[in-house]
Amino acid sequence: MDLMAERGWDSILLYGHGWRKDYFRCLVNVNYCGPYAGAHLTRSGDLTVFFADPWDRDLLSGSREFTGEFPKALAIAGLELMENRFVAGSPVSATADIEELRRVKTAEEVGFLREAAALADRGYQFFVQTAAVGMREYELVAEVEGFLKSNGAEDNFMLIASGGTEVVGMKPPTDRKLQKGDSVITELTPCVNGYYAQICRTVVLGPPSAGQLESFAIFHEAQQAAQDLIKPGIKASDVARAQNDVFRKYSYGDYTGSKYTRVRGHCLGLFPDETPHILEDVDYVLKENMVIIAHPNTYLPLAGYMVFGDPMLVTKTGNERLTQTERKLFVKDVA
Repeated sequence: MDLMAERGWDSILLYGHGWRKDYFRCLVNVNYCGPYAGAHLTRSGDLTVFFADPWDRDLLSGSREFTGEFPKALAIAGLELMENRFVAGSPVSATADIEELRRVKTAEEVGFLREAAALADRGYQFFVQTAAVGMREYELVAEVEGFLKSNGAEDNFMLIASGGTEVVGMKPPTDRKLQKGDSVITELTPCVNGYYAQICRTVVLGPPSAGQLESFAIFHEAQQAAQDLIKPGIKASDVARAQNDVFRKYSYGDYTGSKYTRVRGHCLGLFPDETPHILEDVDYVLKENMVIIAHPNTYLPLAGYMVFGDPMLVTKTGNERLTQTERKLFVKDVA
């Protein structure tokens, strides 16, 4: 309401579709199933919720059916995601304003993120226990998805890759069979009560090679450099630079750019990849009660693409790691 008064908006629409539910859910935190949803809020406090799927209207008493056009609003959060046919009038985008409001978490939101982080820990433990030589990537992901959903996850954003120096990034699972000596890497991100917590780890099937051990040692040092730095007042660019400087120290600076890595971390919340991203050209200043993941995920010629990262709550004087999984290169004995 304060934002609306500050901007001079009489009304705002928070829009969501099947993949990006976060703008809607920051106001109305229900997990709808339909293709679209919208929450229309006036400055006087009147709220009207629209669902496209009739089943979703059972989630919230008083909600209405979306019939093809939302009410006219002066501002829309998620405007960039909307089809033009849904837009009435000439609204301005409220996306950036709402994203900024969402970055600093309430105590309740931090509680949800702690629950999601605890489930991420359990999910990764299950991932390591389940991974086996001869199993296909998609079979492993299916087993982990089933575990997480049966233990309370609404959703799980997950990427995977397996192999050696030929692996240049993570992706959706394929039918590749896991082999002895593989690095099996994953980004596992369960969602609890709408909030996502992510963990990134690498497990080697069988004894690790010298290259895998050397590579992980660099990743561990880089992530620790970020964790040692994160506190209120530090810029996202500083966190990225701290990680990249470790790679530069070992003469791997060529692998810190966009050709080999996407980001050095990002915020977490109602979407698994919230802004600001942790990059050297992003000068956003971190604030207390933000939750971010710092992960120096990238390719190195020593052992291929490797991942390592944990979600961290920015505290008054530093940060708190929300996951408890051991900070090591996991090794699984295989025949």
